[in-house]
Amino acid sequence: MNTMRTAMLIAFMTAMFMGLGYLIGGTSGMMIAFVIAAAMNIFSYWNSDKVVLRMYSARQADERTAPEYYRIVKELAQRARLPMPKVYVIDNPQPNAFATGRNPENAAVAATTGLLQRLSPQELAGVMAHELAHVQNRDTLTMTITATLAGAISMLGNFAFFFGGNRDNNNPLGFVGVLVAMIVAPLAAMLVQMAISRTREYSADRRGAEICGNPLWLASALRKIASGHDIVNEEAEHNPATAHMFIINPLSGRGADNLFSTHPDTQNRIAALQAMAGETGSSNYMPDATISPAPTPRSPWGDGQQTPLQPWGTYGDDHDAQPPKGPWS
Repeated sequence: MNTMRTAMLIAFMTAMFMGLGYLIGGTSGMMIAFVIAAAMNIFSYWNSDKVVLRMYSARQADERTAPEYYRIVKELAQRARLPMPKVYVIDNPQPNAFATGRNPENAAVAATTGLLQRLSPQELAGVMAHELAHVQNRDTLTMTITATLAGAISMLGNFAFFFGGNRDNNNPLGFVGVLVAMIVAPLAAMLVQMAISRTREYSADRRGAEICGNPLWLASALRKIASGHDIVNEEAEHNPATAHMFIINPLSGRGADNLFSTHPDTQNRIAALQAMAGETGSSNYMPDATISPAPTPRSPWGDGQQTPLQPWGTYGDDHDAQPPKGPWS
């Protein structure tokens, strides 16, 4: 299903790219745009994650430079039965995070310095589990390719300004076509945000809660991240097509549920996680507790506590058991 969704999205973005080329340069412009779009599709599949990480000047972290952050991701990946992703840190005071990569074998997670400074270890585990859920659900390929192609479409709109004075081009619509291209292209990021289903955030919240073991860890983290939304993320403002990748929309002034928002309302997500915690009996929330290395596979945090939902998303000794129905059903 995700493969089909990605293919349809790529086809839509390619058609939009060709349409803008036609408005700027007629048939010739459309053919040039097609060639560029084909090259961008191939490039995006293999390199879109690197492009996005470079946009935010992310630096790779390891056990030496970010020991606690790295260890938490490693433990979560092991319990989710995922390959260890690359771990990155973004120097930005706004608390936020995202995952990227074309598949689980080539995935990466990134967290801002603001996130690492504000959250407790358990809250950080909730956020990273959410991002690993995106990796496991293979959302990251769609997210990263979309971000790259949307950026290219926006750039094409800027080119329309320079083509506008050329009276000898093959644009059948003349200046009107160029004007339409200039107006449509800046809206490409918004169209992309609408195309990416916001329901995937609820799905990743649920699976992330199962991976980390307590829905309230992620609920508390979302509350803290939302409280830091007044901090402007300059890189995100300059690259709005990447907004859908973050755990909470990094752009200013977009906190509510509406047709054009990239994420569900944060309070709705918190309420859903709280409802899940009530159903699973996960009430042992300790926001300031230190997460210890796993002494045994059954208790990776070392706190000796058990809940009906086991800490890494399994239910008792029956690994094939199905989770109880919740607000995402």
